[in-house]
Amino acid sequence: MCNSVKLFKALLLVLTCGWSVGGFAANAPGYFNYGKAATAAEIAGWDIDIRADGQGLPEGSGSVEDGEVIYERKCAECHGSFGEGVGQFPILAGGNGTLSDQRPVKTVGSYWAHTSTLFDYIRRTMPFTQPESLEDDEVYAVTAYVLYLNDIVDDDFVLDRENFTSVELANRNNFVPDPRPDVHNKRCMKNCKNPADITISSSVTAPPPAVLALQSADAAMAADHPGAKTYEQYCMVCHKAGVGGAPMLGDKKQWDERLLQGMAVLEQHAIEGYIGNRGVMPAKGGFSDLADDAVRQAVQYMSGNMPGTEQ
Repeated sequence: MCNSVKLFKALLLVLTCGWSVGGFAANAPGYFNYGKAATAAEIAGWDIDIRADGQGLPEGSGSVEDGEVIYERKCAECHGSFGEGVGQFPILAGGNGTLSDQRPVKTVGSYWAHTSTLFDYIRRTMPFTQPESLEDDEVYAVTAYVLYLNDIVDDDFVLDRENFTSVELANRNNFVPDPRPDVHNKRCMKNCKNPADITISSSVTAPPPAVLALQSADAAMAADHPGAKTYEQYCMVCHKAGVGGAPMLGDKKQWDERLLQGMAVLEQHAIEGYIGNRGVMPAKGGFSDLADDAVRQAVQYMSGNMPGTEQ
């Protein structure tokens, strides 16, 4: 009897909250009764992809001349004045005829297939520290200038929606659909090697138990470090591979060189930004919403220092 009363009360509560026995009420904003339908303006903010045929291009235009000014102010620091690349940042121009080499130089002129890809990438991700900050006319202009650096257009060229698809990149015909069928192979169970005939030719000696215990303790301490999560979410994209001269996680030599100036200075450079002889550190890695303490903890984690220590 008690269970029946509870069930009745629960059903009554559901009905009075606007739900129905067969499902949700018609006026529920979402499947789980939360959220709202996206407005046209909200959808437009995300729907900014550009197709190879030009579909999705915004209104606007930009000249090579205007693009050079914007590029020098916002792009050359990483990509070089002539698209040659600085440090480990991508090279944008040149490389023609190198795609068959052992170490090809993949640039807009030598490798990219469509102008739309260049426009879309600049619009979404550039400049490195301020993505999506360029106006549409500025994106057209920078795109035009990068095309000019690759000798694809002349110095008086103006790029707009009308002539966009007329610009053809040199490598466009070398991108083809994958002709292989989408199939799932069956497991082969014939002519298998006899396990008795398999011999071990070499082996790796496992570290002593004491060493394994120490490594496990170090790994646990690193995972518990308050800066580990910030590193993984914001810093790893550069500091794992050394992009732009960034000191890599675990490279003691790189970090010891920087720690000679003191942890306080190193943390200040990470927070406020710094341009050195071997690389560029954008303020907070380009994530201005990061708290100062989170940046400090990430620096301490990457450099191998515990919070509050000083070298």
